[in-house]
Amino acid sequence: MYRIVPFFIALQFLTRIPVSLTCAPSPKQIGQSILYYPMVGLVIGIVLAFLDAILANTNDLLRAAIILTTWIFITGALHLDGLADSADALVGGLGDKEKTLSIMEDPYCGPAAVVTLIAILLIKFSALVSISSTENLACLLTPIIARSTVLLLFLTTPYIQKEGIAQLLATQFSKTATIWVLIFTVAIIILLLNTKAFGLILGTCLVVFLLRNLMMKRLGGMTGDTIGATIVIAEAALLILFTL
Repeated sequence: MYRIVPFFIALQFLTRIPVSLTCAPSPKQIGQSILYYPMVGLVIGIVLAFLDAILANTNDLLRAAIILTTWIFITGALHLDGLADSADALVGGLGDKEKTLSIMEDPYCGPAAVVTLIAILLIKFSALVSISSTENLACLLTPIIARSTVLLLFLTTPYIQKEGIAQLLATQFSKTATIWVLIFTVAIIILLLNTKAFGLILGTCLVVFLLRNLMMKRLGGMTGDTIGATIVIAEAALLILFTL
C-alpha cells in the first residue's frame, strides 16, 4: 500500500477523481508522486479516448464539445486556473517580479485571463473537431505528454514559492527516478507512434523551453500557476501537432 500512495497523491492533486487516503502522506511520498504524473495523464487519456470511441458516429462538433467538457471536469479546471492567473500576472506585472507574484495570488480574473482562457479553449475545441475522426491516439496521449512536461520543468527550473505541494515536490523528488520516468514515457510514445512521435516530442520540448525562458525572465523560476499553465499550453500545442 505504501508504494501506491504516491500515485493516489498525484491522482488527487491533478484530477477531481475521488481519492481517499487513510493517513496523511509523508513528504517523501509527496515527492515521489511526481513520478506518477504521466500515469495520471494516462487515466485522463483513457477516459477521453473512451468517449472519443463511443461518440465516433456523433457530429464532430458535439463530440469535441463533450470531450473538452469532460477534460475540464475531470481536472477540475485546475490547470486552466493556473493559466488564467499566469496570464493576468505576466501582462499586469510589467516586468516587476513582486508585482507579478502579487497579481498571481489574486483570485480574481482580469481581461488578460478571460481572453487567454477563451483562446486556449477555442484552439483545443477546434483541434478536437479536426482530429477526432483521424487520429484516435490524440486523446489518449496528449494528457500523458502534457503532464510529463511537469517532470521536465522540475528537472530544469527552480521553484520560487515557499509553500504548497509543489514546494514539497521541488525539495523531495528524485532527479534520477524522474529522468528514468521521462525516458520510459518517451519510449512508449515512440513505440505507439513511430516517426510521428518525434515531431510531438520536439514540439513539446520547444513549448517547455519557451515557457521556461519566460518564467526565468519574469519570475526567476516557476510557480504552481505557471506549472498549470504549461500543462494547458502543452495540451493545446499537442492537439495542433496531431492535426498536422
